[in-house]
Amino acid sequence: MSSQLFPFVVLTLLTSVLSGCVSMDSHGPPVTNPVFIRANNSEEAWEQTVDVVHDYLFEIERENKLGGVIETRYKTGASALEPWHPDSVGTANRLQSTLQSIRRKAFVHLTPAPGGYLVGVEAIKELEDVPRAAAFAGAATFLDNSPLQRDLDPVVGQATPSQWITQGRDNELEQAMLRSINKRLGR
Repeated sequence: MSSQLFPFVVLTLLTSVLSGCVSMDSHGPPVTNPVFIRANNSEEAWEQTVDVVHDYLFEIERENKLGGVIETRYKTGASALEPWHPDSVGTANRLQSTLQSIRRKAFVHLTPAPGGYLVGVEAIKELEDVPRAAAFAGAATFLDNSPLQRDLDPVVGQATPSQWITQGRDNELEQAMLRSINKRLGR
């Protein structure tokens, strides 16, 4: 009887571990976007904000200290099997990134304000739109009624580049990043 129970126990443990990793959200009360940060040192505020962007494993594409803008490169959304990547915040986002090709890009704005800074985060989420020709098995079959044609330059992978469909802003990621910034710089 223990041999029949073993797969059930393993499946239950695996499900609980994965759901535990997937549901590690940055819970807390909603934070205003932009959030006010008290800081006297502009260099410290900037560096702490950059550290938060790096904590979410985004690569910075463009930094403009004078304009107060940090722009990241697109990052592929983390799946349920990548719990160490914190960019897919929440169970729904993690599941969506597991089942679909999702990418995210973040813009962080630091604006001087009396007594500190206003820090705003804008996270854009996009869904991959793979061309239809590569999406069905019929495109890979050979026709037997046409003469053999030799193609000396075969295309490996998909023939046309992917398109991306904007899904709007990722509010959960924005809130998580704002909470992290508020935690680091909030006094």
